[in-house]
Parts: sequence; structure tokens; C-alpha cells
Amino acid sequence: MTTRIDGQEDAPPARPAATVVVFRRDPEGGPAQILMVERSGAMAFAGGAAVFPGGKVDPGDHDVVQGDRSAAPHDPDDAAARVAAIRETVEETGLVIGVNGVVTARMAEDARRRLLAGEAFAGILRDHGWAIDFPSLVPFARWWPRHREIRVYDTRFYLADVGTGALDLVADATENRNLFWAGAAEVLAMADAGRIRIIFPTRRNLERLAQWDDFDAVRRHALDTPQRIVTPWTEMRNGVPWLVIPSDAGYPVDGEPLEQASRG
Repeated sequence: MTTRIDGQEDAPPARPAATVVVFRRDPEGGPAQILMVERSGAMAFAGGAAVFPGGKVDPGDHDVVQGDRSAAPHDPDDAAARVAAIRETVEETGLVIGVNGVVTARMAEDARRRLLAGEAFAGILRDHGWAIDFPSLVPFARWWPRHREIRVYDTRFYLADVGTGALDLVADATENRNLFWAGAAEVLAMADAGRIRIIFPTRRNLERLAQWDDFDAVRRHALDTPQRIVTPWTEMRNGVPWLVIPSDAGYPVDGEPLEQASRG
């Protein structure tokens, strides 16, 4: 028996955010690996947790969209979120994804240094001759938790692929303390063994990603699954409070006991 026990009508306004699941082929031939970053324990949201690269959508991300004709087919908020996902990935990992144009290690290093120094992404793109490749980021999910006790973000999740991905990356050492590549099932195993901490949305998305062994299969699934906003809620299941999500949103697991769920 299930009974919903919380209301979310008075949730605070959400901050637009974006995150990206970056895939690469496993150098040893196993399932595709994804890029994870471990956030600094001092961060107010998800401190110490392993997450996908990403962060808040900034006004400068909208400036990039307004100056790019190729963004026209996309909803402006969606396009700005894609720019934010690309920008945050450069800042946090040094990896340049989602652009058209020549990218070298030196150019990536310069772009990251300038972003961390507070320069506008639009100018960096222009100086390096890069243009945003909007279609290269595949919409995967959209999460909008509405619990008053935590920071509320309306986060769009995207997929991206870097192919062989023989890359030497370093965490930014400000918001993040470590980064690593691993298969989705492997990341879940690491969390279950207590080697890393993951929050509720990350766990649900890793479970969804772990159903497939390569980027193309996940991409097909994402394109074939109607996207809906995922807003978790609390309900009683057999006398135990659970944090749950809609059962028809494309996820193989729709929740877990509230006492086990890490929300931020």
C-alpha cells in the first residue's frame, strides 16, 4: 500500500541548471565509461558527492545563444542550458565538448584558465574560432526537485560522446577535488561499497544509464523516451517513507527508502 504524504505547492523558485553525461569508450574494451567529478566537501549543494559535470545557467550562456544563429531551432532556455553544460565541463574538467572547430590541448587549457578567471564564454568561443554544436548534446532528463529544505534547481541532463577519450584531465581544485572515468554500473558499485557518495538524482540516472553498454544505445533510448519533468515526492510504502519518482519516466528504479536517500 502506498500513500503520498508530502505537498510541494509552496516550493521556492528553481534556479536553472544543466549537467552532462560525458561518454568515452573503455580503453580496455568494457562497457562505455562516463566522466564523474567529486565535489568539494565545502560546497553547499552535494558537497563531497560524485556527480556529472554541470552547474547553474548564467546570463552569459543566454548571451552566447542570442549571438548564435544555429541556436534558432532550439527553445532559448534549452539552448542556454546546453551552453552551460559545455562551459561547466570546461571549467570543472578541462574537457572541451559540444563545439565545432579545431580543439587542441593548449586551446582547452587556455579556455579553462580564462573561464576560471571570470571571462565571458562568448569571447573565448570567438577567440578560438569555436561555435556551439547544439545537436551534439542529446537531451536525456529534466529534474526539478521541490523540497523546501534543500536548494532547488531545475536541471536539464544531456548526453555527449568523446569517442576513444584517451584524455588527461584534472579537476578544477575549487568546486571539485577529483574526477574519474567509470562505467555506470561500476559507479553504483563504488557507492554501494562506500567508496564514493552519490545523491538521489545521480543514483537514479546511473541506474538508467547502466542498462546499456554504449553511447549509441543510450542515445536511442533517450530519443525514444518522451521527456517529462521529474519531481520526486515522499510517500508511505508498507509503513515506510520512501522518496520516489514517476514510474513512467524511463527509469528502472522509481525510488528508495527515505532514510537511505541522499538529497544534497
